[in-house]
Amino acid sequence: MIDIAPQQLPALIRWFPTGSAGLGALAEHVLTTGNGHWWADHPDRPHVLAVTCADHVLLRGDPGALTPDALARFADQYVETPARFWPALGSAFERVVPWERMLYVHQPQAPVSLPRTPRGVTVRRLTPEDVPALADLHSENAWIHASWGGPAGLAASGHAWAAFAKGRILSVSCTYFLGSVYEDIAVVTVPDRRRERLALACVAGLTADIQARGHTASWCCSRDNRPSRLLAWTAGFRLTREYLHHATGRALARKTRETPVHV
Repeated sequence: MIDIAPQQLPALIRWFPTGSAGLGALAEHVLTTGNGHWWADHPDRPHVLAVTCADHVLLRGDPGALTPDALARFADQYVETPARFWPALGSAFERVVPWERMLYVHQPQAPVSLPRTPRGVTVRRLTPEDVPALADLHSENAWIHASWGGPAGLAASGHAWAAFAKGRILSVSCTYFLGSVYEDIAVVTVPDRRRERLALACVAGLTADIQARGHTASWCCSRDNRPSRLLAWTAGFRLTREYLHHATGRALARKTRETPVHV
């Protein structure tokens, strides 16, 4: 598959409808922010189209049009695609792990008990001046700003809230994928400050911003991630549907057929 510019495909909307919750907002996020890439099997009249951002892939079209190595570039990523593509994924990678996911949508009328901020902690919206604090997050938490192209992109976006103590970020919640109707959010808290309800405070600030923008917050997490599910419920999110996406491993090496040489 080849990297393409959005303007090469004026009919993108029919591939990835607008107004989708959860991971469905990824395509709109890429169009709006420019963070991410579009891929197609052909630049004109493609049969297969993918959009990627922050290790996530939305894949659509006709799997019968794929060449054997067409999906190799999506190794070590999370792929959401219709079931008709699953055999193609299985033949493209050494490992493909189905991952059961849950999609929650924020309900403004749901009762939420806002936590008291611990002494010495400030919870507020991120600003461009917070780039160094975001950059100081441990590498295992760097995924939180990946969908915005890095710390500078997220800090300047106006779509993130964080809990600070002495200039250090303890927890941060942000719009991970920005759609025209839904904003799919993410949250992370440093290990030594968990169970202080800092994530809940950040999510509360973020969802209030999202509601003020006339949008609705959504939340995706693994079925096995009980802390995330509990936090979503406590913050006023309610389960809407369940779905599968697939974690891919390394791409399978393709053997080149040797052409006999006659002498």
